[in-house]
Amino acid sequence: MTKKIAVLSGDGIGPEIIGEALRLLHAVAEKHALQIETEEALVGGIAYDETGHPLPPETLALCKASDAVLLGAVGGPKWDNVQPASLRPEVGALLPLRKELGLFANLRPVTLFPALADASSLKNELIKDGLDILVVRELTGGIYFGQPKERTSERAVDTCVYTRPEIERIARVGFEAAQKRGKRLCSVDKANVLETSRLWREVVMKIALDYPDVELSHLLVDNCAMQLVKNPSQFDVIVTENMFGDILSDEAAMLTGSLGMLPSASLGATSGTGAKTAFGLYEPIHGSAPDIAGKGVANPLATFLSVALLLRYSLDAEAAAQTIEAAVGKVLESGLRTGDIASPGQRTVGSREMSDAVLQAL
Repeated sequence: MTKKIAVLSGDGIGPEIIGEALRLLHAVAEKHALQIETEEALVGGIAYDETGHPLPPETLALCKASDAVLLGAVGGPKWDNVQPASLRPEVGALLPLRKELGLFANLRPVTLFPALADASSLKNELIKDGLDILVVRELTGGIYFGQPKERTSERAVDTCVYTRPEIERIARVGFEAAQKRGKRLCSVDKANVLETSRLWREVVMKIALDYPDVELSHLLVDNCAMQLVKNPSQFDVIVTENMFGDILSDEAAMLTGSLGMLPSASLGATSGTGAKTAFGLYEPIHGSAPDIAGKGVANPLATFLSVALLLRYSLDAEAAAQTIEAAVGKVLESGLRTGDIASPGQRTVGSREMSDAVLQAL
């Protein structure tokens, strides 16, 4: 059966990295005899410029009719002051996409390729045994979505809300991910202060009874932030709420040397049910990088690794996913670098040359 993939290039370097990613996707599909079709649509600032809205109805309809979504990046200085604020690309496109598509589980693998050990912000002795962490972030609850939200000239209110079902479903995603990895799950909260965190911990401990093969631990978010830079190898899977996950996953990303190396998957309703595949939106976490847009120097590897996640979680094509990850590793071992992951004095290449090398490594 042919799988349909909605392609949303977006703004900034989005069109460049997605263009290279589509070359890779079709090459891998041919190599592994996968039947796929892709269809592109507007999203973000460019969509606002052309249609008056960063998430046009036809784009949302395409996403809902697809098996997966591949996203580049949205936003940039050009649209920072759009009024009303609800029409800014990050607010008017990303948040509604997550809500309308039911994308509640954000998975961010934090993997340090051995060839990039010198680019990590950590000392070599802390990462000598490698680094392989999966951050599972709840994506549709918490302070980003809680009501009421209010602001006057003297006062502002953001409300943090979580319900038992919301915590249960993200906890199951975390436990099931841990079962397929090192069977260790660390739940991160702020249970010493917040009522939402006390409910979070209570629910996670109850769900743990269904996964006796997974070792569960708990950390307060401030301690977790410290432990990530003190002893990152202690972690296997981290599960946490929306805002904590937003902060911790970016911190963890820098342990790998560059945001340009980190993919992400945002999964929908079938996640946490033991199903083989889930609808998902896949994107690099580095943003639109408008300062380098159009220069052909953007690192495409985070997007390539996002394609691997798409193959793994939405197409049940594990062998194809591993092919991409192995090819990226091989190219890095060869010494090829884009500017963001290069050591001082090291020769760098652009997006196309890096892409060509990965395609050849397939």
